Amino acid sequence: MRTNATTNATASDTTIDITYEEKIQMLRTSIDEADAILIGAGAGLSTAAGLTYSGERFEKYFADFAAEYGIQDMYSGGFYPFPDEETLWAWWSRHIYVNRYMPSDSATCLYTQLKNLVDGKDYFVLTTNVDHQFQNAGFDKERLFYTQGDYGLFETVPEQRGEDKTDAENAQPRTYDNEEWVSAALEAQGWVKNDAGIYAPPDDAQDMSMRIPSHLIPRDEQGRAVRMNLRIDGDFVEDAGWHAAAERYGEFLRRTDGSRSLEDSPAQRVLYLELGVGQNTPSIITYPFWRLTYDNPLATYVTVSLDDAYVPHEIADRGLGIDADIAQVLSQLSA
Repeated sequence: MRTNATTNATASDTTIDITYEEKIQMLRTSIDEADAILIGAGAGLSTAAGLTYSGERFEKYFADFAAEYGIQDMYSGGFYPFPDEETLWAWWSRHIYVNRYMPSDSATCLYTQLKNLVDGKDYFVLTTNVDHQFQNAGFDKERLFYTQGDYGLFETVPEQRGEDKTDAENAQPRTYDNEEWVSAALEAQGWVKNDAGIYAPPDDAQDMSMRIPSHLIPRDEQGRAVRMNLRIDGDFVEDAGWHAAAERYGEFLRRTDGSRSLEDSPAQRVLYLELGVGQNTPSIITYPFWRLTYDNPLATYVTVSLDDAYVPHEIADRGLGIDADIAQVLSQLSA
């Protein structure tokens, strides 16, 4: 791509007007011509896939919590000071299930469209999402780096890590799969599993509880407390899987490094494709993508977002901002 086009007029003094259809064609060409593609995915991608945290979907699974505690969406509910652990973990079992384990046709469709666009390419995915949707759609696990955690994992609580200094293994921060626990916690609240193995709230809301039994409060094998494996503070557990993914991401960056001109590693045409990335953690995806594009004269930066499709002036000649619904963009690219 060689254009000054961008959707944000403040990004470049040389901005020219191009139509939405032209932007789609430019993105399609960039994908086709790229030697490598680095996808940066934020919450906007899963929102576009129908995994919304408010509205009808929230009411369907959390109406009782909304009525009792005034919680208005799943995001804020994750920070609510519930009165006891039985209620806290009842909330989290539902939150985990509907966003991590519950099948979603709309999410699978959108993520599969994205996968089909990069199949056959040297690609990698860097994401701040924690909902596992890339793997659900069949993306190669070896090409994924979930930087901020996984709804499917618990981790040891900071105060209890390494209590037994004589046990080197148990002294290390660890993560634990939670799928089996989630199923038990949902059933304890009255959720019903259908013939396809999918859980749903009972037909009669009076048959549903907002608490789990005390014996179901999650613990590790030593009986110690756990918490969600989400990056909420400096004690987030980066387990062996996290570090392995980080190393694979680093290797992808080294392999596609456009700032080098070595004979055995020539500059590549790299597409840095940013999907639904906001400004909560720009240092993870946005800022590195800008720098990588700036350093590689053959690189292209494309950002697709309803609210933040901004291309900075310094890379405006190789950048494209598409202010549009991601689902619509991917659908048109897949047509």
